[in-house]
Amino acid sequence: MAKKIVLVAMVFILGLVNWSIIAKETHLAEGRSVYLELAPVDPRSLMQGDYMALRFQLGNAVHNALPKTDAHRGWRQAVDASDGYVVVRLDSRQVGSFKGLYQDQTLAEDELRLRFRVRGGEVKFATNAFFFQEGHAKYYEPAKYGQFRVDDKGELLLVAMADKDLRRLGPEAMD
Repeated sequence: MAKKIVLVAMVFILGLVNWSIIAKETHLAEGRSVYLELAPVDPRSLMQGDYMALRFQLGNAVHNALPKTDAHRGWRQAVDASDGYVVVRLDSRQVGSFKGLYQDQTLAEDELRLRFRVRGGEVKFATNAFFFQEGHAKYYEPAKYGQFRVDDKGELLLVAMADKDLRRLGPEAMD
């Protein structure tokens, strides 16, 4: 009987893992592409080993638009550990720029709803780091944009880094 329970549990867990993989692959294949401009980060933390610390200009705009309920303590305590959505307008190159916080409004054809999270006083989109193979930092130094795939729920997946001309960066792009 114990072997049957273990077998059923394993099949269930493998099913969940495979469902998650299929969902992410669908997100990557069918999600709408959007580029978000990088914001400056502390140069000492820009390239740390095998990853790049990330911040986005859109996060700064969201930070400024979030409600500030306690002037004495500053915005951090008022919005820490919160989630929400921001509306971005896409230009002809698919670069997203801040339009406003999402409040159940109807979106135009050139607008997207993106999910954000506030953790530790910082606005984050999907991730705050881009990992790469050891020794490949030089390929990503000219990064100016993060390329994301966005699903219909506003969830983002970071797929690549791009330069100022939206050319994908990495060793495969240099070949």
